Amino acid sequence: MNAYTPVEGDWVWDETAGRVGRVMGREGPRYQLRPPGGGREWDAYGPLRPATAAERLSAGVALANARSRGEAP
Repeated sequence: MNAYTPVEGDWVWDETAGRVGRVMGREGPRYQLRPPGGGREWDAYGPLRPATAAERLSAGVALANARSRGEAP
């Protein structure tokens, strides 16, 4: 059983989506997550765990690369 309960503002790893997001809110069993750098939120139903420093860094590098290619604002 997962004892971790994310709170608003936490950076988490969404096991189902396979990506990092910041917790923006919660409605019932689902969490609303937003990717690093902003963008469209997605609903996560879990399991969630705290994102590691490496996962957060990787997400930031991916965002910077997308911006350099003109794919992200």
